[in-house]
Amino acid sequence: MSDIHARGATPDAEMLEGYLVRTRWFGGKGRPFRVSDVRPLAELAPAEHGPSATVYLVTVDYSDEEGGTELYQVPLAAHEHPEERIAHAHVGTIEVDGRARHLYDAVHDRDAMALWLRGFTSAEESGWADAGGLRFRRVLGTEPLDPALRSAPLTGEQSNSSVKFDETAIMKLFRKVTPGVNPDIEIHAELTQGGSEQIADLYGWIEVELGEEEPREVLQLAMLQRFLRTATDGFELATGSVRTLLAHPELSAGDSGGDFAGEAARLGEALAAVHAMLRARFPAERRGPEAAADIARAMTERLDRALRTVPELEPFAPRLRSAHDAVAALQGLDVQRVHGDLHLGQTLRTSHGWKIVDFEGEPGRPFAERALPDSPWRDVAGMLRSFDYAPGVVEMTTATPGDPGDPREEALRGERAREWSQRARAHFLEAYIAALGAQAGPESERGILLDAYVADKAVYEAVYEKRNRPSWTAIPLAALSQIGAS
Repeated sequence: MSDIHARGATPDAEMLEGYLVRTRWFGGKGRPFRVSDVRPLAELAPAEHGPSATVYLVTVDYSDEEGGTELYQVPLAAHEHPEERIAHAHVGTIEVDGRARHLYDAVHDRDAMALWLRGFTSAEESGWADAGGLRFRRVLGTEPLDPALRSAPLTGEQSNSSVKFDETAIMKLFRKVTPGVNPDIEIHAELTQGGSEQIADLYGWIEVELGEEEPREVLQLAMLQRFLRTATDGFELATGSVRTLLAHPELSAGDSGGDFAGEAARLGEALAAVHAMLRARFPAERRGPEAAADIARAMTERLDRALRTVPELEPFAPRLRSAHDAVAALQGLDVQRVHGDLHLGQTLRTSHGWKIVDFEGEPGRPFAERALPDSPWRDVAGMLRSFDYAPGVVEMTTATPGDPGDPREEALRGERAREWSQRARAHFLEAYIAALGAQAGPESERGILLDAYVADKAVYEAVYEKRNRPSWTAIPLAALSQIGAS
């Protein structure tokens, strides 16, 4: 047991507040908040000469107009002496029985992470093992793990933290947590057991049970997957392709080394395979006109809220409402489990093809909502918008402020950027539909759904950019200007 918790000492609220605002994964930066509760969930016993580790559940209350409460997982490693190697992850120092204990975020501590790995290896035979209050679960039949694997945290994470164990496995530790079954774990477990080749196999996960009365709520804290050694982030690959094309704008996209059409087609086939397995392993059904009306109503409500944040949407609103009305007039639609937040950043290109990752669904929605069946065209629309975003981001990040450049060259670059997007979108969609065959549904129905979902995604993007990168709002607004224009 952690000697911190055993003697009743915990990091105080002020210490944790100071640490939260320094992290990339804390979602409340810029909002007035306070830590109202710090609860130890589990204590992992140290290995010889190693640190102890305690997992804390931290409650954050917000005092702005939005208000609300969030729960964060903060695992801390306690050392008797300062550790310069992980000084960047220092949370604070407390006193226990007259001795200083130096607290560090355990994700950055190789010795502490060995305790998590030990939990997973001990669960390999039976499928589960308890350690210090954490339950480690393993997917039976997956690759055994070497207990000597060494951990290293990955950089660039946003809402979660990832730790690589050599070149074998990667653990995603959920930072903002919610009681219930996490869709990322649930879907990966089913796809792994189904033998999907389009994901990284799920090796296991970690959970705790909350409350004293049965049935107790489950809180899932982390998941462990196969590490994809040759993986390249899909969005980085796409923007690199755009840059290659724009370096020689005199060449058409099809003649350039920057063409992405072939990769887009292979990605369309990969998504079709994932959707087919999701349809086979989770409930799927044909719903009537009331389901289509519900989707249209939700889209209209999101548009109404967005108009208050992005008044620049107003000129496009009539055409967007027409797209929603077309959905409401449908006599039905097919629904199933979907990814829910699909874009190029949720894909990895490996030497064995495209892999789709991060099945958590749309951030901010409760787990129960994310698990509801939806139209697979939502995922397709998200990817189409991502193909439009890639050239937009390249143009935004390479433009020189105050220097409009040569008008003819800029016009040619803009034409090539649009060509890149159109080719990628078309090849992706054609390959996806061809792979699904009859499951793709009637062309008229899917066209209506796809137009509406693309518009709905662009409205979401406009709100996000207005709040975070106002100058980038032009990217989704340009797409919305084309909705229903032809």
